[in-house]
Amino acid sequence: MADESVPSQRVRVGLGWDLHRLGAARPLVLAGVELPFDRGLLGHSDGDVVLHAVIDALLGAAGLEDIGQLFPDSDPAYKDADSRRLLALALAAVARAGLRPVQIDSVVVLESPRLAEHKRRMRSSLGEVLGLAPGDVNIKAKTAEGLGEIGRGEAIACYAVALLVPIERNSTEQVV
Repeated sequence: MADESVPSQRVRVGLGWDLHRLGAARPLVLAGVELPFDRGLLGHSDGDVVLHAVIDALLGAAGLEDIGQLFPDSDPAYKDADSRRLLALALAAVARAGLRPVQIDSVVVLESPRLAEHKRRMRSSLGEVLGLAPGDVNIKAKTAEGLGEIGRGEAIACYAVALLVPIERNSTEQVV
């Protein structure tokens, strides 16, 4: 019987999702990029729903614990944490499991602000942390058509899919 704690050596896919309420007196950070907006996302860390969804997608594909178990909101060490740092820590855990990301696809669901002019920077920011070219990172934006808390402009959500492959042991990649 195979060891269930060790991922099998094949292509793996993970799905992540996150949602945070919008509130005053915080910057809006999406995919590690601060965007001009009158409100920001509320959360224990910086509330970056894009990075949180990507973290869960990576962890899920690797068969690891989810973001809430890895970075619990009961731990003061993660209070107002930069989610790019949390993503780097999650990526290190994925590498220790013998895997690396090759592609990320995400959908941000929000009414405003419009993301068209920011997506290039967001893709670059996310790709930089993951060691991926911007062409291997996709960020799409959709509205909720006025429905629910997202449609009323009270929250922002994100869905993300991560594709992982085994790290080639003869490669120059380092496993942290």
